[in-house]
Amino acid sequence: MRISVGSLLSSVALSISPVAVASPPAAALSLSYPLQCETRVTCIVQNYLDIDPGPGVHDYLCGQQTYQGHNGVDFRISDMAAQHRGVAVLAVAPGVVMRTRDEAPDISMHEADAPSVLGRECGNGLIVKHRNGWETQYCHMAHGSISVKAGQAVSRGSPLGLVGLSGMTEFPHLHLTLRHNGIVVDPFGPKLGTGRCSSIPAASLWDGAARLRLSYRVGAVLNFGFSNSLVSMPDVEEAKISPADLRGRFLIGYVRAIHLRAGDIQVLTIRGPQGVFLASTTLPALELDKAQSLISVGARRPVSGWVQGSYEGSYNVLRRGHVVLAKAFSYLM
Repeated sequence: MRISVGSLLSSVALSISPVAVASPPAAALSLSYPLQCETRVTCIVQNYLDIDPGPGVHDYLCGQQTYQGHNGVDFRISDMAAQHRGVAVLAVAPGVVMRTRDEAPDISMHEADAPSVLGRECGNGLIVKHRNGWETQYCHMAHGSISVKAGQAVSRGSPLGLVGLSGMTEFPHLHLTLRHNGIVVDPFGPKLGTGRCSSIPAASLWDGAARLRLSYRVGAVLNFGFSNSLVSMPDVEEAKISPADLRGRFLIGYVRAIHLRAGDIQVLTIRGPQGVFLASTTLPALELDKAQSLISVGARRPVSGWVQGSYEGSYNVLRRGHVVLAKAFSYLM
């Protein structure tokens, strides 16, 4: 989520300066993972920082898992069901809370009755001041969840609140921005310099445990499964999908993936017990980059009925003829 201008208190302007610093001081921060979640199952990096100062878009590895002007890292959770259960936001380093805001509703900016977020794009959030001129900003937190106050000292891993859907966002996630002396720094490549990326991972500010959880991936599968009825994006987001059973007239396999690129081709195949082919679909090549995409394919119940056993799904994304993302999943009926 881009936070171009905004404030965490209406009386305090929070403007954004250049998106990278050439060389952080030797006494740089060591950052821990900012969410209490199961990496790659209930949470994942949706967007990295855009290190390109011009009209181009590049993340720290010269990829495009970001968008124009994005000044932080978006840690997305799997769906609104996870958000309703509660995913804790954690302090990435020790420091002192500078200011907070906890009054914005949890609502997608695309909803018809969503309030204006002009000047408050961050939604509910807070800023923590660390040593040697460092600070972190946490955005889009859940309304009423912030558990710290201005002036309060926090330790690494201290709970700060919960992931929400407040401010300028359309899916539940935490937007984390790191600054040094007011200048935005990319925690994945702090010493690359303004506007520079590298095809080889550079030294980062993440601690050892966080680095193990933050390996770079080209695209990712967020949700998948089987149902007896058609599946929509809102159904997946709200986890309101009726599970498949042997009585269903149809068997629908579905996958929601993120970070697909123009030209990508998606293929989804479902099979029954003993590998019996049921259905397959191949979508046309994407015309534009897609932040998220939902694909589904279904089969009608045979006259003899569904066979009890394991049903399998196979999802592949082809990019220039090569598989760049694959997911196999199963469901026992």
